[in-house]
Amino acid sequence: MASRRFLEKGNAITLPSDAPSSPEPHPPAANSPVPAAVPSGIGARPPRTAIGGMAAFMQAESVANKRLEQLEKDYAPFVGADPVRQLDPRTIRRSRWANRHQTAFAMREFAELKEDIRSAGGNVQAIKVRPVRSEDLSEAEKGAEPPVQYEVVFGHRRHAACLELGLPVSAVIKSMSDRELFGEMDRENRKREDLSAYEQGVMYLNALESGLFESMRKLAEAVGVDHGLVSKAVGVAQLPDVVVQAFDSPVEIQYRWAKPLSEALQRDPDGLMERARRVRHSGATVTPGTIYAALIGEASEAASVSAASEIVGRAGKVSVSKDKKGRLLLKFDRPVSAVLQAEVEKALRSILS
Repeated sequence: MASRRFLEKGNAITLPSDAPSSPEPHPPAANSPVPAAVPSGIGARPPRTAIGGMAAFMQAESVANKRLEQLEKDYAPFVGADPVRQLDPRTIRRSRWANRHQTAFAMREFAELKEDIRSAGGNVQAIKVRPVRSEDLSEAEKGAEPPVQYEVVFGHRRHAACLELGLPVSAVIKSMSDRELFGEMDRENRKREDLSAYEQGVMYLNALESGLFESMRKLAEAVGVDHGLVSKAVGVAQLPDVVVQAFDSPVEIQYRWAKPLSEALQRDPDGLMERARRVRHSGATVTPGTIYAALIGEASEAASVSAASEIVGRAGKVSVSKDKKGRLLLKFDRPVSAVLQAEVEKALRSILS
């Protein structure tokens, strides 16, 4: 077998064919069926160069790697993502842990959300639901048309809006336990920062009373929030109905009012409830801050913040303050009669006394 030779061509090295050398072919006989050999150079493969071939390979590899990196970046948001499906909102029920107060569905924010969904032809941001086992359904849910198949994990307002509009709801379906559902719902609510202390407290209190968590501390650890926040929220949810109903809506009650209201309830429960009844039946529309101050017996302190307390009623907008002697000072935003001024002052005194 002929030995291999390396021929230098400029700066490149030409590699001969890997096929073994063979003797020079003899011309075939005149009557032989074997054709004559193809002349040298016709149809021959060009020689391969080691340096040139490696450079082309490295360039192609670099382009491929960059393309792969771009594809990974483009599809990263979708890796491991759950598919979104279009569901009939009638097949979805509210969660047993649902914490939205009914007044939340009558507020301006819900009306705006509903209009956005109507304009877009559906909810742009998907809700999350979990499948419901047939044994966990009530007889009414089983006999409904169409029957209930899912339960909301989060997105109750979006689901309600689609239900009222008669539109399919975009939803991610994922099986999960009660604790997992509770944790996801709580995180979603706190991320949006639009859930009131009362609504959050009702959710936490429901979980505690049903035995989902053994204590407020265990609940706080499970959902990753401060124990003090859970305690304040539960304190608001545990206020007597007459106190909660003193406000136009429970969602107006703030976290920082939970402890003073609870202390006032322990110190003088009869007095607190009597003040709450007077506020509720006064007929005047007052700010939540003024109601809170009246409930805990510190109305004069609240009213001293000059125009911070405002009353809206037949007299329009009224700024309320007190002078150094404790007398009410009223400032109306439009001319009113002396009779109406007297009525407003009487209503205020019944609340702030």
